Amino acid sequence: MRALTIDAHGGVEQLRYRTDVAAPTLPTSGHVRVRVRAAALNRLDVWTLGGLPGVTITPPWTMGADATGVIAELSADVAADPKGVRVGDRVIVNPGISCRRCEFCAAGEHSLCIRFRLLGEHLPGSFAEELVVPATNVRRIPASLGDDVAAAFTLATLTAWRMCVTRAAVREGDDVLIWGIGGGVSLAALQICKARGARVWVTSSKADKLERARALGADELLDHSAMDVGKEIRARTGKRGVNVVIDSIGERTWEQSLGALARGGRLVTCGGTSGHTLTMDVRKLFWNQWSIMGSTMGNDAEFDAIAAEFAAGRLLPPVDSVFALEDGRAAFERLASGAQFGKVVLRVAET
Repeated sequence: MRALTIDAHGGVEQLRYRTDVAAPTLPTSGHVRVRVRAAALNRLDVWTLGGLPGVTITPPWTMGADATGVIAELSADVAADPKGVRVGDRVIVNPGISCRRCEFCAAGEHSLCIRFRLLGEHLPGSFAEELVVPATNVRRIPASLGDDVAAAFTLATLTAWRMCVTRAAVREGDDVLIWGIGGGVSLAALQICKARGARVWVTSSKADKLERARALGADELLDHSAMDVGKEIRARTGKRGVNVVIDSIGERTWEQSLGALARGGRLVTCGGTSGHTLTMDVRKLFWNQWSIMGSTMGNDAEFDAIAAEFAAGRLLPPVDSVFALEDGRAAFERLASGAQFGKVVLRVAET
């Protein structure tokens, strides 16, 4: 089958478009084969390309996490389930694979699974004509929703939903700061927080991204290259600060994030694109009674929630650009440039 692969970690020069990759085997139980129509890039793919500590690959390694497509084949027990998916159903794919047996899975916290793995990072990924995943990792979508938008939806929206809804519990009247508007998670967080009645502050160093965020509902626009964001928010709010900070940048923004956070505020992070080592004054933490939380992907209930939103035509992700699978290197270069606003999509098959 056709796939976008790597044989070794490195830069975009390692990417190989191949036409001879073996199709994945369908297990006898619990799985589905998806004929992939489109897939989307995430920052995770750039990190996987470069190499991640403790993660090994077997060449040719198929890249990619997000995907949408059509069910092509079912394990026997899935086919026998009257409530399950059927051959021909259009689906979105949750790229987080859990064991379904550990104490966290039993408690419904699948992204805390002790064997949690991600497509493209720990398992062969979605940038291919066919993908085999557990049946629990797909949800039906209406025919009215386009492949490019569907491919761009799951990972970023699921991550943002858990951050904003489950972890930070954003509610009506909250002020929320979202760093780095333009990426998939930040844009999904903007839409989710606005839908929940929050006043949303967004940052970027690009004026055009800020204006596009305004069109999506952002209330306050901050050029983080020209100011200390924490001090600016304090000045604009009469020293109060914001209730919630969504920060996936890490080292470069951490101090300003805390500077922006109100007493009793909640900070939630899903990554550290600028670095992984943080320092802080613990006195500020306990005196201000802050809640600082990590968040990764989401569980089945959260996947159900975002799938329902998507089916209703809400939380549709902006798509920045679409590339053919064979032009995968150009797609990676677009994402790595940081110039994108919205998701970068690979078209795998014509509809």
